[in-house]
Amino acid sequence: MDINAKRQERAGLAKQARDILTAAENDGGRNLTAEESTKFDRLMEQVDGCDAQIEREEKLRAKERRIDDEPGDQPGRDDDRDGGERNGPDGGDAQMRAFRQYLVGGRASLSPEQSRTLIAGSDPEGGYLVAPQQFVTELVQAVDDAVQLRGLATVHRLTEAASLGIPTLDTDMNDAEWTSEVGTGSQDDALRLGKRELTPNPLAKRTKISRKLLRLTANRAENLVRERLAYKFAVSEEKAYMVGDGNKKPLGVFTASSAGIPTSRDVAIGTGGSIPTAAGSFTVADQLIDAKYALKAAYWRRARWLYHRDLVKTIRKLKTTDGQYIWKAGLSDQPDTILEVPYVVSEYAPNTITANGYVGMIADFSFYHIADALNLEIQRLVELYAEANQVGFIGRREVDGMPVLAEAFVRLKVAA
Repeated sequence: MDINAKRQERAGLAKQARDILTAAENDGGRNLTAEESTKFDRLMEQVDGCDAQIEREEKLRAKERRIDDEPGDQPGRDDDRDGGERNGPDGGDAQMRAFRQYLVGGRASLSPEQSRTLIAGSDPEGGYLVAPQQFVTELVQAVDDAVQLRGLATVHRLTEAASLGIPTLDTDMNDAEWTSEVGTGSQDDALRLGKRELTPNPLAKRTKISRKLLRLTANRAENLVRERLAYKFAVSEEKAYMVGDGNKKPLGVFTASSAGIPTSRDVAIGTGGSIPTAAGSFTVADQLIDAKYALKAAYWRRARWLYHRDLVKTIRKLKTTDGQYIWKAGLSDQPDTILEVPYVVSEYAPNTITANGYVGMIADFSFYHIADALNLEIQRLVELYAEANQVGFIGRREVDGMPVLAEAFVRLKVAA
């Protein structure tokens, strides 16, 4: 991570928050409006997130400097400080010198210390000699899937409370009435408030890694394990934000529920359980227009389409009767849009086109609220797996999420 860029990002967010307060002070010292208060709180949460990322990066760099600055282990001796074994730069150089001596003069030319440096096992003749190996921190892997929804949602961090209550306007009062100077209008008792409650649920994962690998890689392997744990937690959350049933996990946006998004917010798309792409079929294009305009215009500014990439591919294939594609790409400095609304792609959104199945949505995802009670915490287990010469890692997290305002979401459901 570029820590200087992250500090600049944090400073920019803090300046935006300061500008909101300054504007209110310059305007007669008024209180913040609801919109300004929401924006200010979101900016401060982003500042806190930057602080946490900067702190983690600084701790990691400090740890790496301590590892790199330590003298190499003495031959035949393990260093168990901090519960792990290390082999510093000097030890690595000694191993390389011993290996070069072995190549030049053979095993007979090695001192006892050099022989021990290159021993990886034992046999009746006294041990196998191995070439030293350099370990790089880059991990060869398939590209990670993007996790989108959390970046669009409203995130709350719980510090003391066990759950988060979000007030909702279940029934609104009627419009104001024109009256006389001394009139107060008729009494209206229709106003009803409700509540959405989020109770963070525990999420955990445990894994193990060889102490020998930790020693030979100067703990770089441990950093890779921590990075993979963090990503796998993010994936589990993203899946729950999409299709979670709300039972000891978040309630997903593609799960029909009276507590989240009911079926009344569904718009049919396709015909006969399919989404046609052949020339001359305008059905789907018309239904996408229906979906957009089922969402109130006030939500369009922050709205996004959400699809699996397979559905974006299907939409891009829609054609006019003369074979021209309907899709219009954005300008070079503007993102592609569908009906002037940007879209995001998630590998965990539904991608199977079947009758009565969900295939996408348009929504203002800031009305999906997430409650964090415990940021990702990774515990290092040194003694539990000592007999197997391994170190364990346990990741823990507590989180919940759900849609809090149904009218901010419109789902696309394949017609039967």
